[in-house]
Amino acid sequence: QLQLVESGGGLVQPGGSLRLSCAASGFTLDDYAIGWFRQAPGKEREGVSCISTSDGSTYYYTDSVKGRFTISRDNAKNTVYLQMNSLQPEDTAVYYCAAAIPWPGVCLRINYDYWGQGTQVTVSS
Repeated sequence: QLQLVESGGGLVQPGGSLRLSCAASGFTLDDYAIGWFRQAPGKEREGVSCISTSDGSTYYYTDSVKGRFTISRDNAKNTVYLQMNSLQPEDTAVYYCAAAIPWPGVCLRINYDYWGQGTQVTVSS
């Protein structure tokens, strides 16, 4: 059974950092593009960062996180990470990882078929 499990969320002060992990089971991550999405209360789920299959040579960041967030993948561990630095209150949301095959070329929710349950990130003083 294909499963994605997010971890690493929590409460952090503005300017702080968190690293989210997305661990896959039941399938090999190599062949899948992975995206991180987030949904704040009352807002649509938006694409934060997505990375292409295998070597992860292609990636996308939404403008609001460029220079602060870094997506990476460790295929040996079947895990994708999202390093989040300089966090701001507007980054508060539930963060989800999702998988797609093949790499859709875009970081849109509609293109991703498999989803984790999400992890809460709260940025507050």
